[in-house]
Amino acid sequence: MTIGNVIRERFDRSFVLYRDLIEVIDEATLSSKLPQLPSNTVGLQLWCVVGARESFSRAVVANEWSGFGCSLETTSTKAPVADALDRSAKAVSEVLKSIDAYSDVQNRLIVDLLEHEASHQGQLIRYLYGLKLTIPESWKSKYALD
Repeated sequence: MTIGNVIRERFDRSFVLYRDLIEVIDEATLSSKLPQLPSNTVGLQLWCVVGARESFSRAVVANEWSGFGCSLETTSTKAPVADALDRSAKAVSEVLKSIDAYSDVQNRLIVDLLEHEASHQGQLIRYLYGLKLTIPESWKSKYALD
Protein backbone atom coordinates (compact mmCIF):
# COMPACT_ATOMS: atom_id res chain seq x y z
CA MET A 1 0.00 0.00 0.00
CA THR A 2 1.36 3.43 -0.91
CA ILE A 3 1.68 6.23 1.61
CA GLY A 4 -0.97 8.15 -0.31
CA ASN A 5 -3.40 5.28 0.16
CA VAL A 6 -2.56 5.03 3.86
CA ILE A 7 -3.18 8.77 4.31
CA ARG A 8 -6.51 8.60 2.45
CA GLU A 9 -7.53 5.58 4.53
CA ARG A 10 -6.72 7.39 7.78
CA PHE A 11 -8.69 10.45 6.73
CA ASP A 12 -11.63 8.29 5.69
CA ARG A 13 -11.59 6.66 9.13
CA SER A 14 -11.53 10.08 10.79
CA PHE A 15 -14.41 11.29 8.64
CA VAL A 16 -16.48 8.28 9.70
CA LEU A 17 -15.80 9.03 13.37
CA TYR A 18 -17.08 12.59 13.01
CA ARG A 19 -20.09 11.45 10.99
CA ASP A 20 -20.94 8.90 13.66
CA LEU A 21 -20.57 11.53 16.39
CA ILE A 22 -22.90 14.05 14.77
CA GLU A 23 -25.46 11.28 14.20
CA VAL A 24 -25.67 10.32 17.89
CA ILE A 25 -25.68 13.73 19.54
CA ASP A 26 -28.82 15.80 19.79
CA GLU A 27 -29.01 19.40 18.70
CA ALA A 28 -28.90 20.79 22.25
CA THR A 29 -25.52 19.11 22.76
CA LEU A 30 -23.96 21.40 20.17
CA SER A 31 -24.33 24.32 22.62
CA SER A 32 -22.99 22.36 25.60
CA LYS A 33 -19.78 23.19 27.42
CA LEU A 34 -17.91 21.10 29.93
CA PRO A 35 -19.28 21.87 33.39
CA GLN A 36 -16.98 23.73 35.80
CA LEU A 37 -14.12 23.79 33.31
CA PRO A 38 -12.94 26.36 30.81
CA SER A 39 -14.23 25.10 27.47
CA ASN A 40 -15.97 26.14 24.33
CA THR A 41 -19.04 24.35 22.99
CA VAL A 42 -19.24 21.02 21.19
CA GLY A 43 -20.44 22.96 18.16
CA LEU A 44 -17.37 25.19 18.21
CA GLN A 45 -15.14 22.12 18.40
CA LEU A 46 -16.80 20.90 15.21
CA TRP A 47 -16.58 24.38 13.65
CA CYS A 48 -12.82 24.20 14.09
CA VAL A 49 -12.71 20.76 12.46
CA VAL A 50 -14.66 22.05 9.45
CA GLY A 51 -12.55 25.19 9.21
CA ALA A 52 -9.30 23.25 9.36
CA ARG A 53 -10.48 20.88 6.64
CA GLU A 54 -11.45 23.78 4.41
CA SER A 55 -8.31 25.78 5.16
CA PHE A 56 -5.86 22.92 4.80
CA SER A 57 -7.54 21.76 1.58
CA ARG A 58 -6.96 25.21 0.10
CA ALA A 59 -3.40 25.23 1.39
CA VAL A 60 -2.57 21.82 -0.07
CA VAL A 61 -3.86 22.91 -3.48
CA ALA A 62 -1.94 26.20 -3.24
CA ASN A 63 1.14 24.40 -1.88
CA GLU A 64 1.31 27.00 0.90
CA TRP A 65 -0.65 28.08 3.96
CA SER A 66 -3.18 30.71 3.00
CA GLY A 67 -4.96 31.38 6.31
CA PHE A 68 -7.78 29.89 8.34
CA GLY A 69 -11.39 30.29 7.34
CA CYS A 70 -14.61 28.42 8.00
CA SER A 71 -17.82 28.48 5.99
CA LEU A 72 -19.90 27.11 8.88
CA GLU A 73 -21.96 30.02 10.14
CA THR A 74 -23.97 28.34 12.89
CA THR A 75 -22.77 25.80 15.41
CA SER A 76 -25.98 25.31 17.35
CA THR A 77 -28.12 23.68 14.66
CA LYS A 78 -27.41 20.06 13.79
CA ALA A 79 -28.23 19.96 10.06
CA PRO A 80 -25.78 22.71 9.00
CA VAL A 81 -23.03 21.23 11.19
CA ALA A 82 -23.59 17.74 9.74
CA ASP A 83 -23.66 19.14 6.20
CA ALA A 84 -20.45 21.11 6.78
CA LEU A 85 -18.68 18.05 8.21
CA ASP A 86 -19.75 16.01 5.18
CA ARG A 87 -18.91 18.73 2.65
CA SER A 88 -15.49 19.41 4.19
CA ALA A 89 -14.67 15.69 4.32
CA LYS A 90 -15.49 15.37 0.63
CA ALA A 91 -13.33 18.40 -0.14
CA VAL A 92 -10.33 16.89 1.63
CA SER A 93 -10.87 13.55 -0.11
CA GLU A 94 -11.05 15.21 -3.51
CA VAL A 95 -7.85 17.15 -2.90
CA LEU A 96 -6.02 14.03 -1.75
CA LYS A 97 -7.20 12.08 -4.80
CA SER A 98 -6.18 14.87 -7.19
CA ILE A 99 -2.48 14.90 -6.32
CA ASP A 100 -0.18 12.23 -7.72
CA ALA A 101 2.99 13.22 -5.85
CA TYR A 102 2.94 15.50 -2.81
CA SER A 103 5.52 18.22 -2.30
CA ASP A 104 7.27 18.53 1.06
CA VAL A 105 4.97 21.45 1.92
CA GLN A 106 1.89 19.42 1.00
CA ASN A 107 3.10 16.47 3.05
CA ARG A 108 3.49 18.68 6.11
CA LEU A 109 0.08 20.30 5.60
CA ILE A 110 -1.61 16.93 5.19
CA VAL A 111 0.00 15.53 8.33
CA ASP A 112 -0.88 18.72 10.23
CA LEU A 113 -4.52 18.31 9.23
CA LEU A 114 -4.58 14.65 10.24
CA GLU A 115 -3.07 15.62 13.62
CA HIS A 116 -5.74 18.32 13.96
CA GLU A 117 -8.50 15.76 13.32
CA ALA A 118 -7.08 13.47 16.01
CA SER A 119 -6.55 16.32 18.46
CA HIS A 120 -10.21 17.29 18.29
CA GLN A 121 -11.23 13.67 18.67
CA GLY A 122 -9.30 13.58 21.94
CA GLN A 123 -10.93 16.79 23.08
CA LEU A 124 -14.37 15.53 22.11
CA ILE A 125 -13.84 12.34 24.10
CA ARG A 126 -13.59 14.59 27.18
CA TYR A 127 -16.92 16.14 26.19
CA LEU A 128 -18.50 12.72 25.69
CA TYR A 129 -17.47 11.66 29.19
CA GLY A 130 -17.92 15.03 30.89
CA LEU A 131 -21.40 15.58 29.49
CA LYS A 132 -22.34 11.90 29.91
CA LEU A 133 -23.18 11.57 26.23
CA THR A 134 -23.68 8.43 24.21
CA ILE A 135 -20.34 7.32 22.80
CA PRO A 136 -20.59 6.15 19.19
CA GLU A 137 -19.55 2.52 18.64
CA SER A 138 -16.84 3.59 16.17
CA TRP A 139 -15.28 5.79 18.88
CA LYS A 140 -15.48 2.99 21.42
CA SER A 141 -13.73 0.66 19.02
CA LYS A 142 -11.04 3.09 17.82
CA TYR A 143 -10.15 4.44 21.26
CA ALA A 144 -11.11 1.49 23.53
CA LEU A 145 -13.72 3.60 25.34
CA ASP A 146 -16.41 2.37 27.73
